[in-house]
Amino acid sequence: MILREATEQDLKVLLEFEQGVVSAERPFNETLIDGEIHYYDLNALIASKDAALVIAEKNNEIVASGYALIKKPSNNYSNFKEYAYLGFMFVKPEYRGQGINQLILDKLIDWAKSREISEIRLEVYDKNESAVKAYEKAGFESLILTMRLKV
Repeated sequence: MILREATEQDLKVLLEFEQGVVSAERPFNETLIDGEIHYYDLNALIASKDAALVIAEKNNEIVASGYALIKKPSNNYSNFKEYAYLGFMFVKPEYRGQGINQLILDKLIDWAKSREISEIRLEVYDKNESAVKAYEKAGFESLILTMRLKV
């Protein structure tokens, strides 16, 4: 398994992964519009000095992705000035359960630490039990639950 930062040459596969993320999230979010959705500005993530877009390759095939992006808190009362936000965590279905997501998490956490970031956050649908368990296993804990009411 090779972990490396993504390049523009990887965009075709990464755009397919993005739709894989959308497909995986549709059962947990009925408010998503139909059709193709683009969550990420992949070119900006690849180019940014404040982001690391990591991919995993196995036998010269891109099989997984994830990014860390340095952000500032939206308030002035947090005890940290910046945090790393993780997203685009995707593993091709046939490669799931092999610890690849954990390898990417470890790489992104190491990247954040190298930038002297002490807070790492991500979002996951609370009903996505397998993802919640994977992140808890990696040491993450729930912080807040967003609730909604359709009226």
